[in-house]
Amino acid sequence: MPSARRPRRSAAAAALALAVAIVTAGCAASAPTAPMPTRESSSAVAPTGTPTATAEAAPAGWFRPSAAATALATGLSAPWSVVPLGEGGALVSQRDDGTVREISPDGSSRAAGVVPDVVSGGEGGLHGLAVLETGGETWLYAYHGTEQDNRVVRMPLTGAAGSRALGAPEVVLDGIARARTHNGGRIAFGPDGLLYITTGDAGDRASAQDEASLNGKILRVTPDGGAAPGNPFGTAVYTLGHRNVQGIAWTADGAMWASEFGQDTWDELNAIRPGGNYGWPEVEGVAGDDRYVDPVTVWTPDESSPSGVAAVGGTVFVAGLRGERLWAVDTADGALTGEPQALLAGEQGRLRDAVAAPDGSLWVLTGNTDGRGSPRDGDDVLLRLALAPS
Repeated sequence: MPSARRPRRSAAAAALALAVAIVTAGCAASAPTAPMPTRESSSAVAPTGTPTATAEAAPAGWFRPSAAATALATGLSAPWSVVPLGEGGALVSQRDDGTVREISPDGSSRAAGVVPDVVSGGEGGLHGLAVLETGGETWLYAYHGTEQDNRVVRMPLTGAAGSRALGAPEVVLDGIARARTHNGGRIAFGPDGLLYITTGDAGDRASAQDEASLNGKILRVTPDGGAAPGNPFGTAVYTLGHRNVQGIAWTADGAMWASEFGQDTWDELNAIRPGGNYGWPEVEGVAGDDRYVDPVTVWTPDESSPSGVAAVGGTVFVAGLRGERLWAVDTADGALTGEPQALLAGEQGRLRDAVAAPDGSLWVLTGNTDGRGSPRDGDDVLLRLALAPS
């Protein structure tokens, strides 16, 4: 949850929407128009490897839950990210203690390991996870805070289902400034096989507009951490002008979406375009200024405070922390096709992450034990929502 909010220069009204899926087909994201640099990197390494636990084909259309939520796992401590595994299990990061927990299909959980050098405090700690299979090995990628920075590391993921373990970490990308708030932290492999990393401004607003800074950005790198081929600035930077992005996902048409914490007035859902400037700190919400990309929809912080994002077909699902609801947003061609719909409103407390599962369901991770919620019996919980075309 962001700290001290200030009024935004502009307004727009709407709420966000929900749905679930992992998209493996697709191309570069499309989005609202904005000035777009054309410089490209000439030295980046082509991506290799395959993200695990993805659907074979992205479903078309829009989706909604078809039954009440059921619990896949309980008793999690400050969970932040969930990544499905191919055999039906999952890995969950615990922000404050740096533990990666393995969730078995029967709901049991165990510690797969602790990521070394995690330093927690405020909103910092162990954040996003992503899994990649390459060269006959399975790697777990993790975004986390250390004493001096935020960074992405990767570790060999060894062992069979039910006995997963973490190998020694190697640094993929470091030097991302950290603070008690605005640490970003979501990572995901896109349909192009490249690693996308969201960062916050770490309280330094000017960094979001500084092309040379890693903060206040969405970054796009190869699995080894090099600037990805075709990046608009010839560096790791993919987009800029962000305050605190904590969710990214791709719909079936290849469009990339990101959730963003605002300050006082408007939280955002953005369609991501390479080289786009999303305005922070000059703009919060809809500006109507050709220099910046406007969000496709906004909502007040008490309705959302958005974190993880999932997509199934053309529906984007956004997990809300302060808003304690899951937003379902139906989209096509980088734009909304209807009004966002609020789901699970007040039923499960704070919602930290959402992810499309291999079986076509949506998994939602609660966040009631993060120090800002009101934990209930069994919290925190990994929930499963069956989906059906809407």
